[in-house]
Amino acid sequence: MTADDLLLSGARPYGGGAPLDIRLSGGVIAEIAPAGSLEAAGVETVALDGRSVGPGLWDAHLHFTQWVIQQRRVDLAGTRGVADAVAVVRAALAAGFPMTEGVLFGYGHRDGMWPEPVTQAALDVFAEPVVLINGDLHSAWMNTAGAVRLGLRPDASGVVSEGEWIGVLQRFHARANLPIADYRRAADDAAARGVVGVVEYENVLNVDEWADRVAQGVTSLRVDASVWPDRLETVIARGLRTGTPVDPDGLVTMGSLKVVVDGSLNTRTAYCWDPYPGLDAHAAHGCGVSSVPVEQLRELLVRAREAGIGAAVHAIGDRANSEVLDTFEELGMPGVIEHAQLVRVEDFPRFARLGLIASVQPEHAMDDRDVADRYWAGRTDRAFAFGSLHAAGVPLRLGSDAPVAPLDPWHAIASAVSRSRGDRDAWHPEQVLPLEVALVASTRHPLAVGSPADLVVTDADPHALGRDALRGMPVAATLLAGRFTHRTL
Repeated sequence: MTADDLLLSGARPYGGGAPLDIRLSGGVIAEIAPAGSLEAAGVETVALDGRSVGPGLWDAHLHFTQWVIQQRRVDLAGTRGVADAVAVVRAALAAGFPMTEGVLFGYGHRDGMWPEPVTQAALDVFAEPVVLINGDLHSAWMNTAGAVRLGLRPDASGVVSEGEWIGVLQRFHARANLPIADYRRAADDAAARGVVGVVEYENVLNVDEWADRVAQGVTSLRVDASVWPDRLETVIARGLRTGTPVDPDGLVTMGSLKVVVDGSLNTRTAYCWDPYPGLDAHAAHGCGVSSVPVEQLRELLVRAREAGIGAAVHAIGDRANSEVLDTFEELGMPGVIEHAQLVRVEDFPRFARLGLIASVQPEHAMDDRDVADRYWAGRTDRAFAFGSLHAAGVPLRLGSDAPVAPLDPWHAIASAVSRSRGDRDAWHPEQVLPLEVALVASTRHPLAVGSPADLVVTDADPHALGRDALRGMPVAATLLAGRFTHRTL
């Protein structure tokens, strides 16, 4: 799905320089030349009047349905304790907040910094089923009615986490029947922020779900559609390999095998070499959770490699990262490590030596700086260590992990280059990324002849903006394969 020939006149590349004309043809950049030097006869011309042009942006890690369904969840992002969360739920029920399959879902609390632990009893003041999803998606806090509705049996905390929870979440929301208009609106909103592509990590058969969405008119994004282990044989049987197009327009391509080998920081299940405060290293889950043993991970990666499918492995804790690095090294295969939030100093150069990509989410560093200071005390100089990864020569990709952070690459870029947000000082400023590195890590192709005509037009040059202005970058237009998916020009 490409546009006819198009001439963008008077464009400025990021970082300054003389104005350019850019001719797009057949979905690619056909010519780049000094402004006024390209023949415009018979070609639609769009005057950019000195606006900046760069490669279209990618979100390298998200959960699109979880992002879309946010409007059906009570917002708990600002809650600071059990009583606060209970008050938000009570107000939502009183206001008639819409249920999903008879359950009131909330999302966004981060209890790692709360002064008291959560309990099922605290939510049992409500007769209605209530399920509150942690901001990292790795656990949920629920009352008795909510647990019964989902077929779960939490302990007295009311919390269910990791594999048991994630599987139930996906199965339950598969029945939510979200309107296709909601998906189209979310995709169009992403395009309005300059996004041309996303890497989808929902735990469903993404190749089918996204091919169906494209057929129904959700056409403003490219999608790399991952597969989880329980559906790996399905895509292998179809002959799908990483990079294989799965829709007629080539917007959706087969992505990588996604394997989750540990938990998360906020749920205190990230698999670490050292125990979490107050826990013994030999206690159950004292150092976090190993969700997929090394032997099983090895078997999965070998099977994927044999079938021509790449590997993307979720590893947050430093022990999880070490074990995943060991496995990639043993197999001698490339891949992506998702998150890489806590890494041993000696492991940074191993990423580069093994040819691995680190897919990271800079907004998480801002959201989790306090919980990291508490639960990874003494280790945060190597937490969310984007600067150390870059200095070691590791290729980076930036993403949001939406809905954990907003689907907006400018937020990720701003956090990567500043390590600060709001009125707070920079957190471990030695780990900042140069702006040019953050921009490249948010794209797939350079602004060059022969590259896909996936472009973003901005009203300002990113190099001229401070942190907050960069976060709110005004986007004038986005083009995908030479056609406008967003336009205010």
